[in-house]
Amino acid sequence: MDRLIVAVVAGAALSLSFAEISVGQSPGQPGGPSGAGAGQGNAARPFRPARERWRNMSQEDRQRFRSNAERWLQLPPEERRQLREREGWRRERIRREAEAALQNSGLQLEAEKRELYERRYMEERRRIERALRQELQEKRQRELAPVMERLKKEFAQPQGSASPATSASASPTK
Repeated sequence: MDRLIVAVVAGAALSLSFAEISVGQSPGQPGGPSGAGAGQGNAARPFRPARERWRNMSQEDRQRFRSNAERWLQLPPEERRQLREREGWRRERIRREAEAALQNSGLQLEAEKRELYERRYMEERRRIERALRQELQEKRQRELAPVMERLKKEFAQPQGSASPATSASASPTK
């Protein structure tokens, strides 16, 4: 499930990257600064944070992003649409939770600071959720190790000396 969400985010980032390329076209080209996008100011400005995030990513994160983007591109259009919708619902839920957190804080912020508050809330929430996922994965691995050892010993026994646990589960048809 988490990988699918990452694939959605990677697809959205790719879409933004392609949009950035079209925004950066030379004047006179459709969609360039003097074309259909004229009058919108510096449209490339929203992509600066994405570039900064890319520069700040570790090699491992960049590779994960690339592989997720490749997987995204391999998905059928219907599945991409479903994942986009699911990601939209998730973002909307988190946005509502950020608004509730702002209201509960008692702060009265103007629009710009409100946006910044919500963005920071979402960043911190992502950081916390990532840490919790990692913690859960580590705990699962710690607890699975003894289980795997026990199963290895249990199933490595010779067939003639089956333990009560294995003989009870053996097929009664003889």
